[in-house]
Amino acid sequence: MPIKATEIKRGRALIFEGQLQIVLDTEHVKPGKGPAYIQAKMKNVETGTIKTNRFNSSDRVEDVSIDKRKLQFSYDSGGRGDGPFVFMDLETYEQIEIGSDVIPPDQSQWLKENLEYVMMMFKEKALGLELPASIELEVTDTTPQVKGSTATNQLKEATVETGARVRVPPFIEIGQMIKVKPETGEYLGKA
Repeated sequence: MPIKATEIKRGRALIFEGQLQIVLDTEHVKPGKGPAYIQAKMKNVETGTIKTNRFNSSDRVEDVSIDKRKLQFSYDSGGRGDGPFVFMDLETYEQIEIGSDVIPPDQSQWLKENLEYVMMMFKEKALGLELPASIELEVTDTTPQVKGSTATNQLKEATVETGARVRVPPFIEIGQMIKVKPETGEYLGKA
C-alpha cells in the first residue's frame, strides 16, 4: 500500500528500488532555498547496505506490513557477544537463532537473559530488533568514588552485566542495579 514520504518513520519497512528496506532514521529538512524534503537512512534487508535517501514531500513509497513478535532472549550461542543469538518464541516455545547481521553489536550489548524483546519479522525472516525503552542492569565493574568528589557533576565509566559500558554518576558502586536507555546507552537512574 503506497504511503506519503512524510509518513516514513523509524522502524518502518518499505519496498524501495524494488527491494525490502528498513528505515533506521528520518529527518525532515527545510532548506533556506527550495522545497522541504525527507531524508531517510535505510538498510537494505537483502544486502545489508545502509544508504541515505531523499524524498520530496509529494513522493509515495510502498509500505510493507511486518510482523512484530515477542521473543525472550535465551543465550549467545557463540559466547563472545557476536552471536548467533538464541531467542524463544513466547507463543510457540520454539527456539530461534538470529545472527549478528540482524542484531549489530550496538544492540547485542543490551541483550539480557530472560528479558523480552520485540523482533520485526517478514515472511518468517528476522529483520531487526526493537530494544525496550529502559533496561535494569547490574554494575559489574567501576572505579570507586573519590573522597570529596560529591559536589562535582562528572561521570565515570561502569561496565554492566551484559558487557556494555555506561557513563554513571560517581556514587554508583559495583553490585548496584541501574536503569539504562539502550537506544543511547544513557544512565537513567538507580533501579
